[in-house]
Amino acid sequence: MKIQLSAVVIALSCCLASEVVSADPKSELREDQADFVHGAPESESDSWLLAAGGRIYDNWWHALDREKPTSMHPAYPATGKQSGANTWRCKECHGWDYRGRDGKYASGSHFTGIKGIEAAKGDDPAAIAKMLRGAPHGYPATMITDKELARVAAFVSRGQDETAKFVDVKTGNVKGDVKHGEAIFQTTCAACHGFDGRLLNRGDKDAPAYVGTDANAAPDEVLHKIRNSHPGAAMISLRAFPIEDAADVLAYAKTLPQK
Repeated sequence: MKIQLSAVVIALSCCLASEVVSADPKSELREDQADFVHGAPESESDSWLLAAGGRIYDNWWHALDREKPTSMHPAYPATGKQSGANTWRCKECHGWDYRGRDGKYASGSHFTGIKGIEAAKGDDPAAIAKMLRGAPHGYPATMITDKELARVAAFVSRGQDETAKFVDVKTGNVKGDVKHGEAIFQTTCAACHGFDGRLLNRGDKDAPAYVGTDANAAPDEVLHKIRNSHPGAAMISLRAFPIEDAADVLAYAKTLPQK
């Protein structure tokens, strides 16, 4: 029983920010969790569909259990500071706030000069999927199948949250109800992260990566993961609930220990 519980704790790695810590969640899953993480329900609710698309937007090879790309994306700008597989992630050019060069990625190590996806809100998902297949995106079916591409297209069309409404791009301050966030965290997230957010550490002893660490370092990213789950991990998402609930959890998470 002790061994089984340990496996659960490792696998259920919730809101840890991938820009803060790099890990392969695929190696942390139990066999009986694979369907929840990489599969799909027989009848897909819209909330599940949008969250699934959000995970593909985040990191499609972890979300879909695919091989990690070994090359640079051909359309990634030569002036960009990223390399290899990361250049194939939608978020790498368009950002966690979906605003690209007009948002958090207006400067810094993730700047590409590429615009965000905000203008595609409300567009026909079929047209978005077609665009993602063609240049300059060029995602072949061997990477993302048609059905899977439809999920990310739905996310782009209907799943983008107004991150800037809750997270200040300059200060990282979060607009949310800390007490309400505390209630949600203690009755859901704490099952995996512990009441102080330090049960899981995907960093190390000298440079820990707890819930509080990541919520303060990359609040826009953590908000995306609270809403859509972390790709490749058996994590709950709050997509079926109002965005305000996720912002409240994030606001509380920022109060948790960072070390």
